Order: sequence, then C-alpha cells, then structure tokens
Amino acid sequence: MPATSLADWLRAESDGALTELLRTRRDLSTPPPSDSTVLATRAGTPGSVARACEDLDSFTLAVLEACLLAGADRDPAPVEDVAKLVGADIATPLARLRARALAWGPDDALRVPPAVREALGPFPAGLGASSPALAGEDLEARLAELSEDERAVLTALAAGPPIGRTRDAGVEQTLERAGTPVQKLLARGLLLRRDDQTVELPRELGIAVRGGVFAPGALTEPELPVHPHQTSTSDAAAAGEAMEFLRHTEALLRAWSAAPPPVLKSGGLGVRELKKLAKDLEIDETQAVLLAELAVGAGLVADSETTAPEWVPTTLTDSWLASPTAQRWMTLAQAWLELPRLPGMAGGRDAKDKPIAPLSEELRRPLAPVSRRRVLAALADLPEGAGVKSVDELVAVLAWRAPRRGGRLRDETVRWTMAEASALGLVGLGGVTTATRALLAEDRPGAVEAILDALPAPVDHVLLQADLTVVAPGPLEPELAAEMAAVADVESAGHATVYRITEASVRRALDTGRTADELHALFKKKSATPVPQGLSYLVDDVARRHGRLRGGVAASFLRCDDEALLTEVLAHPVAAEHDLRLIAPTVVISPDPLHEVLAGLRAAGFAPAAEGPDGRVVDIRPGGRRLPAKARAARRGPGEQAVLTPDQAERIVSNLRAGDAASARRRGSAVRAPVGGGADTSATLELLSRATLERREVWIGFVDSRGTASQRVIRPVRVGGGILEGENNERYSLHRITSAALVED
Repeated sequence: MPATSLADWLRAESDGALTELLRTRRDLSTPPPSDSTVLATRAGTPGSVARACEDLDSFTLAVLEACLLAGADRDPAPVEDVAKLVGADIATPLARLRARALAWGPDDALRVPPAVREALGPFPAGLGASSPALAGEDLEARLAELSEDERAVLTALAAGPPIGRTRDAGVEQTLERAGTPVQKLLARGLLLRRDDQTVELPRELGIAVRGGVFAPGALTEPELPVHPHQTSTSDAAAAGEAMEFLRHTEALLRAWSAAPPPVLKSGGLGVRELKKLAKDLEIDETQAVLLAELAVGAGLVADSETTAPEWVPTTLTDSWLASPTAQRWMTLAQAWLELPRLPGMAGGRDAKDKPIAPLSEELRRPLAPVSRRRVLAALADLPEGAGVKSVDELVAVLAWRAPRRGGRLRDETVRWTMAEASALGLVGLGGVTTATRALLAEDRPGAVEAILDALPAPVDHVLLQADLTVVAPGPLEPELAAEMAAVADVESAGHATVYRITEASVRRALDTGRTADELHALFKKKSATPVPQGLSYLVDDVARRHGRLRGGVAASFLRCDDEALLTEVLAHPVAAEHDLRLIAPTVVISPDPLHEVLAGLRAAGFAPAAEGPDGRVVDIRPGGRRLPAKARAARRGPGEQAVLTPDQAERIVSNLRAGDAASARRRGSAVRAPVGGGADTSATLELLSRATLERREVWIGFVDSRGTASQRVIRPVRVGGGILEGENNERYSLHRITSAALVED
C-alpha cells in the first residue's frame, strides 16, 4: 500500500475520535494554556480563538468585546478605556483573558488577537460602526424628538445586530417628504445607509438607546432560585422514578426479544415501531425514545446487521435482567452519562426537512456527555437537597456562564438533560441525588451504596384479595418477583404493584413445570392475608385440565410389531447411547438423527431398515462427498476484546486496497457519473448485475453501520440475497450502498 494512501486512511479514521477526545478533556477541566496554545491564539487563527472563548462567561466576553470597541485588535488600548466602556471593574475577567492569551501587554498598551473580531462577529457588543457626526451631539434630546414608530425601530436595532434589510434604504427623501420610520431616520441622520437594501444603527446612538454599551444586568449572573429539600426526600423521589424506568426497560427488552423491530434502511427505528412501543408500555414517545437509545447505548440491544437487520437484544440482556436493582440502574445511568447522542432531537427535522428517527446517526453528538455533566455539575454546586424551581431559570444561568457553548441547541440540551435525568432518577425534585454526586466524582461503589439506601427495602410478602388480585406493598424480592411474574399479570405498576391472577396466567405457570401443590404453597407462604377460596378453586380446576394432551420433540423413531424385540433393544447399551424411549408398546423414539440410530443398531447386531412416509423401505445412505457447513461466528459480548482473525485481516487489507483503487480512479477521472442510491435502488442493482456479467470493475459509495461514508472499487462476482460480493471476498449490504458507477477501461 502506498504510504500516502495509508496516511490518508489513518487520518480519516482517527481525526474524529482525536478531536472529540481533545475537546472533551478541554471542556471537563481547563488547565493553564501551554506555550503552543498561547502562540496559536496570538497567531490569530479564528478557530483557536473561538475555542478559547467557548467557556467564557458573559462578563468576560463583554470585556473582550469592549477591547474590540477600543480598537485593541489594531492598536494598543489603555485598560482605563476598556473599563470605561464596560462600566465595571474588569480586573478578574481581564486576568482570565490574559491567561488564555486572548489579551496581553502592559496596562497602558492592551492588545487582543486580530482574529477575535472574526471569531466574535463583525459587530462587537452588538453595536454598529461609529458615526463621527453624532459624537458631539445631544443624543438624548434628539431621541426625545422621535415618534413611537421611529423609537421602536431604533430599539430593535439597538438590541443587535445593528443592521436591517429594508427597501426604504434605497430611497432618499427629505424629512418633510419621508413616509416611513426608516426614511425619517435616514433623513435625520440617525441611521447609516450601507447599500440600497441595508441600514445600520450608529454605535453612538445604540449606546444612547441602551443606556450604556451593555444592557443593565447583562454583566451579572442571573439568580438561580431553589427549593430547599431534605436530601433523603430528593433521593427517595428519584429512586421511585429510577424503579419505574427500570421496569419499562425490562418490558422493552422482553418485547423486542419476542418480536425485534426492523432497522430502517437509513438506520434507526421506524415511527410505527416507536408508537407501538409507547402504547405497549403506556408511556409517551419521548420517553420511549430515551428507553430505546439507552438500551442500545448500554449494549443491551444491537443492530443484527443481517440481510434484514433488526434491533435484537444482546447476550448482555440476560445478565442485566438477573442483576440486582442497584447494578441495573448503574448500568443505565453510566450509559446515559457517556452516551454521545441527543435523544431529544428525535422527531425533529434535519437540514433536508426530513424527520429524524430514533437510533439514527442524525442524533449523534460527540460532545453530548460534556453538556450533560455541565448541567449536573451546576446542580451539584447547589446545597445538598436543594433543587431548582424552574428549568428555564437554570437555562438562563448556564447561558450566561457560557453563551458561546453548545450552538443553536444550547438551551434545548439543558432542558433535555433535566428531563432525561429526572426520568432516570439522577435528579429528584430539581436537584441531584446522593448517588449522582458519587457518579460525577467517579465513585461507583459510593453510587451503588447511595442508590441502595434510597431504594425502598424489598418486601417478602404480598396481599391476596378476594377479587383474585395481588398487591405488592413495595418492590418484591427477586425470587418472589419472578414467581409472581410467572403466575400473575401486572395490572398497574408503581410503588405498590397490583397483579391479577387469571386462568391464562395459572396455565402459564403450570407450563413452566410448576404444580398445583407448589402454587398453593406459594400463596399460603407468601401472602400476608388469607388465601381466597376462589383462588384455590381456580388453581385446582386449571391443573385438572392441564397436560392431558402432551407434545415432545424427536428426530427419529423405531417401530416393531414384535414387542419382545423392542424390549431387547431397550435393554441393550445402544439404547442409552441414542436416548431411546418407549412411548407405546410398539414405538420407540430418539433425539438423534435416523441414520445415526440405524448405524448404532447395526453395530450392535440388529438389522433395522429405514422406511418412508408410506411404510416402504428407503435408502438413506449418503449420496456422495459433502462440504462442511460454515460455523457461525461467535457473537462478541460488550466489553470483550476483539481478536483479529486471518480472515478479518485479509478483509481489512482488501478494503484498504479497494480504497486506494477508489482514490486513484477518482483522481484519474476514470469513473462514470454515479447512479443509484437513495430510495430508488433499481438503477444500482441493474448496474451491479451488468458489472457482474461483464466482469467489470465498479466504483461504489456506501455507508457502514456507524454512518461513515466510504468509497471502494471492486469487481463484483455475485449480487443476490441483499448482498454484493467481490472477487476478494468483500461483502456489502445492498441497502447500505448509496451510489455506483462503472470504471472505464
């Protein structure tokens, strides 16, 4: 492989993860900048300046914008001029700017990088260009002369940005002939004409309308009112939500174990399956999305990646269901904290105005874990037990602390985080719980101990009612919960679960091998109330009719009219080797294939014959040489280290070579215009079939299971069963191929 192509491949594979890691480390803890950081920031790259400004609060950003207003990006500016523009003591924010190399120099010659203006926008502090003509005028008096409409225009522009588009900008009128507020303001010289469609509010007038460079209160962090609660009260409230979330997760896993939902062609979960999940669990669709995202994020559910892919529970599901309540909660809570996705975006619209599906790649946001921890850390700074009164007030505080962080979803992410954390039991009554504080401190044992203390103690008894309902006065012990789930159906869930015993539920318990006597003993031992007579009658009646008709599994049978011969066969050691069992005086069955049973009997000295459905003797000897069936690859459980097999290594090398070929072909312009892809795959299938018949190379574009787009040049040898196979054993799912084109000779 050429070194350049290998380097390109490694760079493409690692850039995303490396960038995410570096940004995550920077956001979690911001150490003093290194010499290289200082040099990069002073060098004036807009990207480095923007990243350095991400977690600056509004006061510090205001000082930086005041530096721009004072011209510190072009010439040295005295600190006194900057402080005068801000109208407050700027020692603390200025020290922070100096530490990040966003400001430097002595007090009488303050400088900022030229790229700050580009990074923060063309209008520092939301003010426009300066107008020397207004510098010496009494602006208050001139504002008093304006009408309400004119004053409204100035107020809107003063809030920022200071420019507006209007057709009146191209009309020059005297004040007497001006008909609109904009025309009057232009005639008065209170607006600047930038072009025929744009007007700008002068800086001096914007400051006068605001009453200062910055709006009153903009430099002070908003207050965050809180409700004082007992820590135990908050923990108990959150524990109740946690138990409910665990119950819904169990129901999802059992439902998808029985009927896995399909994976959309574009990836994700369909609207129909989401609505069905929400209806079956009696929850809203927002919580259903969170359940599905966490089930996949925790490794409990995964894409089967077959020809018809489905969302199927993994082997981790069984161990999770058998784990204690606290451990199950820890698994989901940790998965949510580390989930690089935003479930709250599901149901919205993407850039193409298409709905965003749950579990799709559109929900992926690598910095989502940082945003969640930032919200929880703000709550953890409150006194223990205290909770915020309003989520909107928390949004305002976090927006003030880092107005440039999070982009357009900054405020929505805070609301989603609070809703999801409350549903998971990480937040109770608006404040973080004791277990959450331990999780944020990376103290997993402490978190488990805290959630155990918050959860109500499991009870070892139930209350049987005369109407055949069973009331569990709290969370049941695991063994008792399993027994009740086997013999009764949940009628209503909550802190006190209500079960109902029916004929179908009793039959279900008997199907698992339990007997009527065992059920009577269970009710008598575990009920704190007398067992209703109707329940005893129901169990006996169902048990009397249960199992009269029975079924079993057998791979082969032996029949013989001579009962003595069958008795001899059953007495021989060959009967134990093949698990022969007499089910009638003249019939014996075995779980082994017929040819193995007959071979064993012949070796023991018997002379059996094989018969067909019509009773005639048939020949079942092997017809010739056969190839061994391919063993299925073992499914790797979450957390297990992957072992690279020779076949996998060969496929990796094949993919790398195909990528090199694709790159070379694309640079050489040896590829026709791509066809196919999207929802219509008929053109793609036609082209691939043609390439298979003509043994032609084809360039394909495809998206893997992680949503990463790639290109390959392959020579297809077979197209069918939803799979495209290449001559070097490459295999691509047809539903993941987005485009295809023939490679010219």
